[in-house]
Amino acid sequence: MIKLIKYLRPYSPIIFGAVVLLFLQAMCDLALPDYMADIVNNGVIYGKTNYIFKTGVTMLLITLLGTAASITVGYFASMTAAGASRDLRSDLFKKVQGFANAEFDKFSTASLITRTTNDITQIQTVLVMMIRLVFYAPILAIGGVIRAISSSPSMSWIIGIAVICLVGTIFVLFSLVMPKFKMIQKLVDRLNLVTRENLEGMLVIRAFNTQQFEIDRFDKANMDLTSTNLYVTRIMAIMWPAMMLIMNLVTVLIIWVGAKQVSSFRLDIGDMMAYMQYAMQIIFAFLMMSIMFIMVPRAAVSAERIAEVLGTRSSITDPTDPVSFREDFLPNIEFRHVNFCYPGGQDNVLHDINFCAKAGQTTAIIGSTGSGKSTLMNLVMRFYDVTSGEILIDGQDIRNFTRKDLRDKIGYVPQKTILFSGSIKSNLSYADKNTALGQLEKAAEIAQADEFINSKEEGFDSNIAQGGTNVSGGQKQRLSIARALVKNAPIYIFDDSFSALDLKTDRKLRAALRRETVKSTILLVAQRVSTIMNAEQIIVLDNGHIVGAGSHRELLKNCEVYRQIAYSQLSEEELAK
Repeated sequence: MIKLIKYLRPYSPIIFGAVVLLFLQAMCDLALPDYMADIVNNGVIYGKTNYIFKTGVTMLLITLLGTAASITVGYFASMTAAGASRDLRSDLFKKVQGFANAEFDKFSTASLITRTTNDITQIQTVLVMMIRLVFYAPILAIGGVIRAISSSPSMSWIIGIAVICLVGTIFVLFSLVMPKFKMIQKLVDRLNLVTRENLEGMLVIRAFNTQQFEIDRFDKANMDLTSTNLYVTRIMAIMWPAMMLIMNLVTVLIIWVGAKQVSSFRLDIGDMMAYMQYAMQIIFAFLMMSIMFIMVPRAAVSAERIAEVLGTRSSITDPTDPVSFREDFLPNIEFRHVNFCYPGGQDNVLHDINFCAKAGQTTAIIGSTGSGKSTLMNLVMRFYDVTSGEILIDGQDIRNFTRKDLRDKIGYVPQKTILFSGSIKSNLSYADKNTALGQLEKAAEIAQADEFINSKEEGFDSNIAQGGTNVSGGQKQRLSIARALVKNAPIYIFDDSFSALDLKTDRKLRAALRRETVKSTILLVAQRVSTIMNAEQIIVLDNGHIVGAGSHRELLKNCEVYRQIAYSQLSEEELAK
């Protein structure tokens, strides 16, 4: 948690004010037993009603002052914890936003969600408790010991025994539950992962009738978390009865020893009662500290998990002295001796890639599954950086640009179509919230999405569910393509973005694209030969190597891999068109 102290610095004046008020509250609580002893010794015994009333009023005022201080401290603690958690949550989200794909490979989505929600909630809860108790409990305990010893030195050994028993109990409980806290957070991650996979894969689960298998898998994750939580809860449940037992035994011991001293006139009744109150305050203070000792370890685990994310440096960084794109730059993309190995991998998945995608032309990438097509597109977007070699745009290495400037020049349609909850309009205008409706309509027309949009009662204001689950796969792809076209970018990347389209829609969409993007560079990944036959340049990949480059007709003559792919999909008559 020390690594996260900086999030409390803006609230230092509030925390200081809370500490002052806590000191005031503790002094009020410590003063009350003396007043009670005074009432008994000097008022009750001698029947001084006025004295009892005046002292009682003083005690009431002290109690009200302590209560006001306690309420104010609670407000300060809640405000500090909520504000620090808000800042921490914001920084964590911003940090994750800057992660490259390599960092997402390290942290699972379920784990990042748990760290942003559950872990920060743990820290927020402990911050409130710490501000309210971490200063108050020691002041009350130390003050209670001093007052108890000064009021009756002969019974100080009782306080010593009580403190030893309390510390021993806390130590035993602490040693039992500490190892379980790290396990709990990992089990929460696991439960979130299983739940997320089940919800996202519900259609597949139903199709294969594996509901019972998934129920068993969820039950195991659920039971593991439940049993661990029960163990911790049961250990913690022992704490309160143990403290109460110690408190009651101390009370009996004080009465037994004190009664003998009162009967021998060595101790006043009021002083014995005050001593008993101080003993209760000491035990109560240790009880509060024991609660902190139980809660802090779990929060410390959460803090470590959050600090791990905040301390992770992105593998993709912006240059310290970035260059800017020229206003009239040519969006030529050149790969020079590019090799790439995934972080943590041993072998390159791309080997000595060399080609140039020219402005105004379509460069298509084709190859078998796993040949490295999408990896090439990820390198252009700088989701990963090349292991060796360089990728140039307008003669400049893309690593010399900031990621924002680079991606501002690219209209990207990912292989996995992603739509956000909202409306069709909000999804199409995702790159620019101020895009005019006319521009959205034009992009939808090019992407062949206008027909199904206009068929909806609310048109562009029609609702899109989370993940686009209320539209078909082909409609999702067309909306994703339209979203990219809204940017009017000089470079377009279509990563297998036509796979869900029928051949007629595919043909019409490509024809419209060609008319509207005559000056743009288009990188097109496709599985279907019919989609790329008219591309000016086709790059054929096989196991991360370029095994062919040229036009459709050239590759049919010179590239065996391309020929095998082509003849497996189309007839000789169709290929000859």
